[in-house]
Amino acid sequence: MPIQYEGEGIIASHFHTRQKASLFDVSHMAQLKLTGKDRVKFLESVTVADVQGLKANTGTLSLITNAKGGIIDDTIITNRGDHIFMVVNAGCAQKDVAHLRQQIDSFSGDVQLEVLDRSLVALQGPLSEKVLANVVGKDLSNLGFMNCSDLSTGSENILVSRCGYTGEDGFEISVDHKDAISFARKLLADPDVHPAGLGSRDSLRLEAGLCLYGHDIDENTSPIAASLLWTIGKRRREEGGFLGSDIILPQIKAGTAQKRVGFLLTGPPAREGATVHDPKTDVQIGHITSGTQSPVLKKNIAMGYIAKEFSKIDTPITVKVRGKSYAGVVAKMPFVPTTYKKIAATPV
Repeated sequence: MPIQYEGEGIIASHFHTRQKASLFDVSHMAQLKLTGKDRVKFLESVTVADVQGLKANTGTLSLITNAKGGIIDDTIITNRGDHIFMVVNAGCAQKDVAHLRQQIDSFSGDVQLEVLDRSLVALQGPLSEKVLANVVGKDLSNLGFMNCSDLSTGSENILVSRCGYTGEDGFEISVDHKDAISFARKLLADPDVHPAGLGSRDSLRLEAGLCLYGHDIDENTSPIAASLLWTIGKRRREEGGFLGSDIILPQIKAGTAQKRVGFLLTGPPAREGATVHDPKTDVQIGHITSGTQSPVLKKNIAMGYIAKEFSKIDTPITVKVRGKSYAGVVAKMPFVPTTYKKIAATPV
């Protein structure tokens, strides 16, 4: 995926997504299929998800954990009825598949893993429902957030999931490679749809307070420190049974030394690696993992980790950028309200 497309800068693309609809080519993401009668039991041994609790054609964001209580990757897990569909990050795909296969080898049950060779596009923005409904010729208003449906354009069969990485309403659409270009052209034929690249995808997800793997979370990050406790359902918190649960679950009560938070900052944008300090003592108390200037807020925003005693909203901090200190505060995330379509879904 390019940083941006010719003729439209990152900021213009960012606002177009917030106001209309943008098409992102995310085919670099890996799509996985798990089958076998013990697939749910297996997935609950390697992720924090309540897979048992997923109704057919519903999904959830989850985490693949390691024995040290760290995060191998974040993933979308969808119950497709007769199989489980997973989407994992491109940069983690090889290690994810190797890890899952290794765990299958030591798992006493019936489960098979297949890497799907398909394209994936994301249509994001407030007009995405209208655009996609016109292309598939079907009303999508009853397809709620984190629900999916098999649909057709008449010439292309697609799997549509209502989710995304921008904070806006939208869809991720899995399509055969041979049909990807023709399908994308149908979406782009609508004047309200523009192609969008990696630059605006990053600024959008940061305004929405969403983690980027390898930056905001990694194999040494606890889900609790990452403020991702909500990914661990009540039953999973009670029963455990996933890799690292013996380390992660006690942290729910005990807490962790540092916590992922948002920051509103003055001065130049603070990028990954900038240090966070106590303004009274200048002692380092944290670090930035992602940062940019918010196109919507026209303020510098960032996320990172800070000592838990400084993690309360509105706590003053300073950030050092190129050796100079700039004032800021701990801020609530998302920085820009999300617009996910959370409804009681009915079949589409």
